[in-house]
Amino acid sequence: MAQTSNNVSRVFRLALGVDNTFRRKFDGEEYLERARSEAEGKNQSKCPPVQRKPLKHRDYEVDLESRLGKTQVVTPIAPLSQQAGYYCSVCECVVKDSANYLDHINGKKHQRALGMSMRVERASLKQVQERFEVLKKRKDPGSFSEQDLDERILKQQQEEEERKRQRRERKKEKKREKAAEEEPEVDPDIAAMMGFGGFGSSKK
Repeated sequence: MAQTSNNVSRVFRLALGVDNTFRRKFDGEEYLERARSEAEGKNQSKCPPVQRKPLKHRDYEVDLESRLGKTQVVTPIAPLSQQAGYYCSVCECVVKDSANYLDHINGKKHQRALGMSMRVERASLKQVQERFEVLKKRKDPGSFSEQDLDERILKQQQEEEERKRQRRERKKEKKREKAAEEEPEVDPDIAAMMGFGGFGSSKK
Protein backbone atom coordinates (compact mmCIF):
# COMPACT_ATOMS: atom_id res chain seq x y z
CA MET A 1 0.00 0.00 0.00
CA ALA A 2 2.79 2.37 0.94
CA GLN A 3 4.61 1.49 -2.29
CA THR A 4 1.62 2.25 -4.47
CA SER A 5 1.12 5.58 -2.73
CA ASN A 6 4.80 6.42 -3.41
CA ASN A 7 4.36 5.58 -7.10
CA VAL A 8 1.20 7.68 -7.32
CA SER A 9 2.90 10.62 -5.59
CA ARG A 10 5.91 10.32 -7.97
CA VAL A 11 3.59 10.30 -11.02
CA PHE A 12 1.64 13.19 -9.54
CA ARG A 13 4.88 15.13 -8.94
CA LEU A 14 6.03 14.44 -12.52
CA ALA A 15 2.70 15.63 -13.88
CA LEU A 16 2.64 18.80 -11.81
CA GLY A 17 6.39 19.39 -11.45
CA VAL A 18 8.82 21.25 -13.68
CA ASP A 19 9.83 19.50 -16.84
CA ASN A 20 13.59 19.88 -17.25
CA THR A 21 13.92 17.83 -20.44
CA PHE A 22 14.09 20.95 -22.69
CA ARG A 23 17.28 22.21 -21.07
CA ARG A 24 20.41 21.90 -23.13
CA LYS A 25 22.86 19.29 -22.01
CA PHE A 26 26.56 20.01 -22.51
CA ASP A 27 28.94 17.30 -23.45
CA GLY A 28 32.44 18.22 -22.26
CA GLU A 29 34.17 15.76 -24.57
CA GLU A 30 32.42 17.14 -27.64
CA TYR A 31 33.56 20.69 -26.86
CA LEU A 32 37.12 19.60 -26.18
CA GLU A 33 37.20 17.88 -29.57
CA ARG A 34 35.78 20.99 -31.24
CA ALA A 35 38.40 23.21 -29.60
CA ARG A 36 41.22 20.89 -30.73
CA SER A 37 40.00 20.89 -34.36
CA GLU A 38 39.69 24.71 -34.38
CA ALA A 39 43.23 25.05 -33.03
CA GLU A 40 44.54 22.73 -35.76
CA GLY A 41 42.63 24.72 -38.41
CA LYS A 42 44.14 27.99 -37.20
CA ASN A 43 47.63 26.51 -37.34
CA GLN A 44 47.02 25.35 -40.91
CA SER A 45 45.56 28.73 -41.98
CA LYS A 46 48.65 30.62 -40.80
CA CYS A 47 50.16 30.61 -44.26
CA PRO A 48 52.11 33.60 -45.62
CA PRO A 49 49.91 36.55 -46.75
CA VAL A 50 49.13 37.05 -50.43
CA GLN A 51 51.84 39.10 -52.10
CA ARG A 52 50.28 41.77 -54.33
CA LYS A 53 51.98 43.74 -57.08
CA PRO A 54 52.66 47.45 -56.49
CA LEU A 55 50.49 50.07 -58.17
CA LYS A 56 51.20 50.91 -61.79
CA HIS A 57 49.75 53.53 -64.10
CA ARG A 58 46.90 52.74 -66.48
CA ASP A 59 47.77 51.78 -70.03
CA TYR A 60 44.27 52.61 -71.31
CA GLU A 61 42.07 55.70 -71.48
CA VAL A 62 39.10 55.85 -69.10
CA ASP A 63 35.96 56.30 -71.19
CA LEU A 64 33.70 58.82 -69.45
CA GLU A 65 32.19 60.67 -72.42
CA SER A 66 31.07 58.01 -74.91
CA ARG A 67 27.48 57.95 -73.63
CA LEU A 68 27.29 61.67 -72.81
CA GLY A 69 24.03 63.25 -74.00
CA LYS A 70 22.49 59.94 -75.08
CA THR A 71 19.19 58.56 -73.85
CA GLN A 72 18.77 54.96 -72.79
CA VAL A 73 15.79 52.87 -71.77
CA VAL A 74 16.50 51.17 -68.44
CA THR A 75 14.51 48.22 -67.15
CA PRO A 76 14.85 46.59 -63.74
CA ILE A 77 15.44 43.17 -65.30
CA ALA A 78 18.30 44.35 -67.54
CA PRO A 79 21.76 42.94 -66.82
CA LEU A 80 24.12 45.16 -64.82
CA SER A 81 26.19 46.08 -67.87
CA GLN A 82 23.13 47.62 -69.57
CA GLN A 83 21.82 49.61 -66.61
CA ALA A 84 22.16 53.36 -66.19
CA GLY A 85 25.58 54.49 -65.00
CA TYR A 86 29.13 53.24 -65.34
CA TYR A 87 29.65 49.47 -65.19
CA CYS A 88 32.85 48.02 -63.71
CA SER A 89 33.42 44.58 -65.21
CA VAL A 90 36.16 43.74 -62.69
CA CYS A 91 34.01 44.26 -59.57
CA GLU A 92 30.69 43.63 -61.38
CA CYS A 93 28.98 46.75 -60.03
CA VAL A 94 27.29 49.86 -61.43
CA VAL A 95 28.28 53.37 -60.32
CA LYS A 96 25.84 56.18 -61.03
CA ASP A 97 28.10 59.12 -61.98
CA SER A 98 31.57 59.77 -63.39
CA ALA A 99 33.09 61.21 -60.19
CA ASN A 100 32.13 58.14 -58.17
CA TYR A 101 33.30 55.87 -61.01
CA LEU A 102 36.76 57.48 -60.95
CA ASP A 103 36.85 57.12 -57.16
CA HIS A 104 35.89 53.44 -57.55
CA ILE A 105 38.52 52.53 -60.16
CA ASN A 106 41.20 54.35 -58.14
CA GLY A 107 40.04 52.78 -54.87
CA LYS A 108 41.38 49.93 -52.78
CA LYS A 109 38.64 47.39 -53.58
CA HIS A 110 39.09 47.71 -57.36
CA GLN A 111 42.89 47.64 -57.17
CA ARG A 112 42.81 44.52 -54.99
CA ALA A 113 40.52 42.84 -57.49
CA LEU A 114 43.16 43.61 -60.13
CA GLY A 115 45.82 42.02 -57.89
CA MET A 116 47.57 45.23 -56.83
CA SER A 117 48.24 46.73 -53.44
CA MET A 118 47.91 50.45 -52.78
CA ARG A 119 51.69 50.83 -52.39
CA VAL A 120 53.75 52.46 -55.11
CA GLU A 121 57.02 50.92 -56.21
CA ARG A 122 60.00 53.12 -55.43
CA ALA A 123 61.73 54.12 -58.66
CA SER A 124 65.51 54.12 -59.02
CA LEU A 125 67.52 56.96 -60.56
CA LYS A 126 68.09 54.92 -63.71
CA GLN A 127 64.35 54.31 -64.18
CA VAL A 128 63.62 58.04 -63.84
CA GLN A 129 66.31 58.92 -66.39
CA GLU A 130 64.95 56.33 -68.83
CA ARG A 131 61.45 57.73 -68.40
CA PHE A 132 62.72 61.24 -69.19
CA GLU A 133 64.41 59.94 -72.33
CA VAL A 134 61.20 58.24 -73.49
CA LEU A 135 59.21 61.44 -72.93
CA LYS A 136 61.82 63.53 -74.79
CA LYS A 137 61.65 61.19 -77.79
CA ARG A 138 57.85 61.28 -77.75
CA LYS A 139 57.82 65.09 -77.96
CA ASP A 140 58.27 66.29 -81.54
CA PRO A 141 61.48 68.37 -81.66
CA GLY A 142 61.18 71.83 -83.19
CA SER A 143 57.40 71.80 -83.11
CA PHE A 144 57.24 74.86 -80.89
CA SER A 145 59.34 78.03 -80.91
CA GLU A 146 59.21 81.61 -79.60
CA GLN A 147 57.95 82.79 -82.98
CA ASP A 148 54.98 80.40 -82.69
CA LEU A 149 54.26 81.80 -79.25
CA ASP A 150 54.31 85.40 -80.55
CA GLU A 151 52.00 84.46 -83.43
CA ARG A 152 49.55 82.76 -81.08
CA ILE A 153 49.50 85.78 -78.74
CA LEU A 154 48.93 88.15 -81.67
CA LYS A 155 46.14 85.95 -83.04
CA GLN A 156 44.47 85.85 -79.63
CA GLN A 157 44.63 89.64 -79.33
CA GLN A 158 43.06 90.05 -82.78
CA GLU A 159 40.26 87.64 -81.90
CA GLU A 160 39.62 89.52 -78.65
CA GLU A 161 39.44 92.88 -80.51
CA GLU A 162 37.04 91.37 -83.05
CA ARG A 163 34.80 90.10 -80.23
CA LYS A 164 34.79 93.54 -78.59
CA ARG A 165 33.90 95.24 -81.92
CA GLN A 166 31.01 92.83 -82.50
CA ARG A 167 29.79 93.44 -78.95
CA ARG A 168 29.83 97.23 -79.52
CA GLU A 169 27.92 96.84 -82.80
CA ARG A 170 25.28 94.69 -81.10
CA LYS A 171 24.82 97.31 -78.37
CA LYS A 172 24.42 100.10 -80.96
CA GLU A 173 21.88 98.00 -82.88
CA LYS A 174 19.86 97.37 -79.71
CA LYS A 175 19.86 101.11 -78.92
CA ARG A 176 18.59 101.92 -82.45
CA GLU A 177 15.83 99.31 -82.15
CA LYS A 178 14.80 100.65 -78.75
CA ALA A 179 14.70 104.24 -80.05
CA ALA A 180 12.61 103.16 -83.06
CA GLU A 181 10.11 101.42 -80.77
CA GLU A 182 9.76 104.46 -78.51
CA GLU A 183 9.23 106.96 -81.38
CA PRO A 184 5.48 107.11 -82.20
CA GLU A 185 4.53 106.60 -85.81
CA VAL A 186 2.60 109.62 -87.20
CA ASP A 187 0.17 109.20 -90.03
CA PRO A 188 0.97 111.82 -92.79
CA ASP A 189 -2.73 112.69 -93.32
CA ILE A 190 -3.23 113.45 -89.64
CA ALA A 191 -0.01 115.48 -89.56
CA ALA A 192 -1.21 117.55 -92.57
CA MET A 193 -4.59 118.20 -90.92
CA MET A 194 -2.84 119.44 -87.78
CA GLY A 195 -0.68 121.82 -89.81
CA PHE A 196 2.79 120.38 -89.64
CA GLY A 197 4.66 118.30 -92.15
CA GLY A 198 7.13 116.51 -89.87
CA PHE A 199 9.41 116.72 -86.91
CA GLY A 200 13.04 117.77 -87.00
CA SER A 201 13.15 118.98 -90.60
CA SER A 202 15.25 122.03 -91.43
CA LYS A 203 13.05 123.06 -94.42
CA LYS A 204 10.75 126.11 -94.06
